[in-house]
Amino acid sequence: MRFAAGVLALSVTALAQAPSQAPSQAPAQAPSSQAPSSQAPSQAPSSQAPSSQAPSSRSAAQVAADRALEYLVTTQHPDGSWGSRSPDSMFDSQFAGETYYCWQVGAHCLATMALRRAPQTPARRVVLDKAVRWVVKAQMPLRGNHWDNDAVWAWLYGTVALTELAADPRFQGDDWRMPVAARGKEFVAWLAMNQVPNGGFGYYDDAPFTKIPKWGTSFATSAVVPALGLALALGWLADEQTLLRAASYVKRCRLPNGAYEYDLNPIPRLRGGESINNVKGSLGRIQVSNWALHLAKDPDTTIDRIRIGVQQFFEHHEFLQVARMRPIPHEAYYQNAGYFYFFGHFYCSQAIQLLPQVEREEFHAQLRPYIVAAQRPDGSFCDFQNTSYMTTSSTAFSAMALLSGLEPAAK
Repeated sequence: MRFAAGVLALSVTALAQAPSQAPSQAPAQAPSSQAPSSQAPSQAPSSQAPSSQAPSSRSAAQVAADRALEYLVTTQHPDGSWGSRSPDSMFDSQFAGETYYCWQVGAHCLATMALRRAPQTPARRVVLDKAVRWVVKAQMPLRGNHWDNDAVWAWLYGTVALTELAADPRFQGDDWRMPVAARGKEFVAWLAMNQVPNGGFGYYDDAPFTKIPKWGTSFATSAVVPALGLALALGWLADEQTLLRAASYVKRCRLPNGAYEYDLNPIPRLRGGESINNVKGSLGRIQVSNWALHLAKDPDTTIDRIRIGVQQFFEHHEFLQVARMRPIPHEAYYQNAGYFYFFGHFYCSQAIQLLPQVEREEFHAQLRPYIVAAQRPDGSFCDFQNTSYMTTSSTAFSAMALLSGLEPAAK
């Protein structure tokens, strides 16, 4: 499989154009608790437009996105950061001390991405500038100990955020270009040094513990594949093989049923029953992996495959719903974890944007209520343990998912 870096660079550059208008200021409304139907949509949009007050409507998505963005604006720390570098929950007390800072940096990068993608207002621009200044100057997150390499989350979303910033006209002036590029190169370099031998990226290691970790996951790898394509075009990534090996890792995780293995195994682990590698345990991984491989110009990741994956997301959505906010990872059916929820919804929105224009709105109309109904009174979202880093990440993922359905993506 050959990665078309030039084509990807054009698509990401188009995504990064600065918005020209502020969002409309529709009156706030309480989110509905009514869950949408899990029936897969037809390939053509419905002729009956939803009410402007319905959770599936564009206006409801705009209100929810504005409230989420306002939460990010008002919770930014004076130094420009979000979250905490200390453990917020006893459930997280077993991790390395450095890991909480790594999660903070990852959450910060997601919040930066959400504000960068949002229509600009004066308040949002001030907050975005402070966020960029913080991330280009902050201490580089590092591996916490022999088994805990959660720094990968910071390097991964640091790479995604900085490549998007590099393509944004607002950050191409002399004051921004060099600091963004310097920090982006650092994130990419640390990722490349921690690529596992079979091509993936992961956040833990198994004994015997080694400098280069040995365990990766399909979803962590998928999330950064398109950004690595842009990093290659920017000259931040020196070795194209890093990118090709990552894309190959994701593709080798694909199973005949359309699911993606959690992590790559020589013999796929699909043993029946409530396996995490069943489609019902792979709903978010299907979206991010299909999205990444399609942008990597994998000929087997067709529009039909992406559409089927999106339909599977809605058909089996209840297995994500039942896992949200459960405090113990992988305790729900099919080993779903709470933190799969908003990650999965964001990448489902990205997969929808790859479909033909005529199909997108109906799929987004199915996606919106699951997000809008989960918004909290202060505008935030959370899907796991209610920590500062998870709340910031969930809110950013949700805002970006809603915004994706308000503007058509480039074909």
